[in-house]
Amino acid sequence: MGILALLIFISILIIWSVFLKRNLGEASLIGFIASSLLGGKEALGLLANGFSFAATFSVLYAALAFVFMAYIIDRLGIVEKLLAILNSMVGKIPGAPAYMDAMGSVALGTLSGGDSGNTAATGSITGPWMLKNKWKKEIAASVMVGNGGMASVFPPTTSMFIILGFAPVAAAVGVGEFFIALFVASLYQLAHRLIMIWFFVKKQNIKAFSIEELEPLSSSFKRGWTSMLLYIGAIIPLAITIGPLGEKLVSIPSIGEKSLDSIDIVVWIPTLMITIAFILERKNLPKTVPEFMKFIQASIPRFTTIGALIFFAVAASEVLTKLGLSNNIAFLIETANAPAWLTLLLIGVGITIIAGPLTSTGTLTAVGLVSYQILISSGFSPLISAVVVMTFASTSAQMPPASGSIYIASGIVDAKPEKTFGMLIVLYALPVIIIGWLIGMGILPIWGG
Repeated sequence: MGILALLIFISILIIWSVFLKRNLGEASLIGFIASSLLGGKEALGLLANGFSFAATFSVLYAALAFVFMAYIIDRLGIVEKLLAILNSMVGKIPGAPAYMDAMGSVALGTLSGGDSGNTAATGSITGPWMLKNKWKKEIAASVMVGNGGMASVFPPTTSMFIILGFAPVAAAVGVGEFFIALFVASLYQLAHRLIMIWFFVKKQNIKAFSIEELEPLSSSFKRGWTSMLLYIGAIIPLAITIGPLGEKLVSIPSIGEKSLDSIDIVVWIPTLMITIAFILERKNLPKTVPEFMKFIQASIPRFTTIGALIFFAVAASEVLTKLGLSNNIAFLIETANAPAWLTLLLIGVGITIIAGPLTSTGTLTAVGLVSYQILISSGFSPLISAVVVMTFASTSAQMPPASGSIYIASGIVDAKPEKTFGMLIVLYALPVIIIGWLIGMGILPIWGG
């Protein structure tokens, strides 16, 4: 039933937006209702459960908050100051903003707590920079999402510890060897992202910023150094929850691990960044209540479609989970009785489909162990099996329609999310499946494999 519900949901999105040329937010609402109706007598319960899940989903708030943040820092002139500094540093390289986004995603990926946080932390700066470099909005958003997805695979990552938490994996794979093998596998994904950036730079004929557009670093820094304080909004939640400071706070009895776990960085990063933006540019804010209300109202058109789309897509993803999508796909793969190379490919496609409505961690929790055991029974080594399962699950950021990263990136650069779906599936998700398959078949070597 889960697979049928997924097919119905996707079909409605395509028909409504492509053939009827209607709003994709409407399509996600209709798809959510149609999927729920497959529950029969449980339909009302599924509707209520999906609605409740979406209403408390932190990424929904984050996506809308980053839309508002992008509006604020643009209207208050913060982006212009920050981009001038970045341009002075590396603007002579064609496509520099996208390359910086990729490297920033690797650097922040292990800290950000997931795809959405990674996309937000790096994209909030590199997204507007890419637009200034004349990137098309939808391509810029796709690159940001693709890069942000590396948070799920570069070790150490939450997904890594979920896999190692499975008893059969822990008994057969050492933490050290898994860390190194996963890091090598991650480098293949980074190479893919850099190739995609090079491709898009050539396709769009992106040039380096001209000499006239580049101020001397001393000049741009003096004029806009305060704009860099905006990033404190990302640094504070990361520093508190991760690393030495996080460990020290955990050790304090009055705080403890439970308190830190309750801090959702996807919520706090945009909240703090918006607050800091208001503080930095308080002199440029409207001075009267009517002027301030007009200032806020001007941002509303940016929220209409993206808000409805992500809300009902997330609600539908919860319905698909309740209808047994994960179990359905795992059962089909297990009963296929295919040769090893085909089993590996089916696992990759199946995990990627599941990763669409779930997160990478949710996907691994749902089908990680059964996928690992299927690969082991097909003759793959424990290390290879663990690495490729994680690689396949890392497609969650790039798989529409319920990926939070898509809506966060689209909100930052004011792109239409639905126009990124095809690029993300064909140019990002499918290549990652191929990378995982090549690693599993031994064509792309990893340490210890």
